[in-house]
Amino acid sequence: MSSFLRPAKTEPNTKTAAARIPAQAQYRPVSSHLAIAPPVSVVIPAMNEAENLPYVFKTLPDWIHEVVLVDGNSTDDTVQVARDLRPDVTVVKQRGKGKGDALISGFAACTGEIIVMIDADGSADGGEIVSYVSALVGGADFAKGSRFANGGGTDDMTPIRKLGNRVLTTLVNTKFGARYTDLCYGYNAFWRHCLDEIALDCAGFEVETLMNIRVVKAGLRVQEIPSHEYNRIHGVSNLRAVRDGIRVLKVILRERGTRKRAVRPAMITGEVS
Repeated sequence: MSSFLRPAKTEPNTKTAAARIPAQAQYRPVSSHLAIAPPVSVVIPAMNEAENLPYVFKTLPDWIHEVVLVDGNSTDDTVQVARDLRPDVTVVKQRGKGKGDALISGFAACTGEIIVMIDADGSADGGEIVSYVSALVGGADFAKGSRFANGGGTDDMTPIRKLGNRVLTTLVNTKFGARYTDLCYGYNAFWRHCLDEIALDCAGFEVETLMNIRVVKAGLRVQEIPSHEYNRIHGVSNLRAVRDGIRVLKVILRERGTRKRAVRPAMITGEVS
């Protein structure tokens, strides 16, 4: 069961989900009981994931508006495989390095009103996107995947990573007044307007933590979505528990002492092809 983690803003000019949907929009059937008007963009950062992309693309719903693949200077056939699988894919050539830089580049290239971020290693099920989108059109600003909410799970995390995630999650909940059950997970979705509120400015894996902290600081309405994380299908993960845990901790400590930024930095760090 998912739960709302933060109350919605109550200012008179706050836009509701319904207000963001164009009156004359073309509705897309999502399921037997849900149709949506806002276009959905899916951002997939990838580096040397040619073997995994067929599995990832196969799970993506056919009603999504676009797929934005951010290529981190792959040396295999990642880009060609993506184009073969989905000829209309938008490919962004990453100029910088790191997952955060890749996501920022991908977000900048999106044209949809709803943005979904998903990994390219086959660990996430694209079929779950309907749950994220349902939460957003139902009133949430940010739909956050959780492997530890009731109904979620993981096949991939080692005991030390689970412990580290639990400690860091507790720290964020304590310092920022959140009620997260999972902190370091990259399967999330949000309305495009959230980018103006959270002003992303980090390049590495810790970007996921930064997003989770800043949506809370901005007072955005967050709903956790139970999600199951599977093992990577091919290849080896770049995650390093101790190194990345320290980077996440630094972000937490830094954000504790900073106020919400009033100006969103430029997000043009990639080249679309």
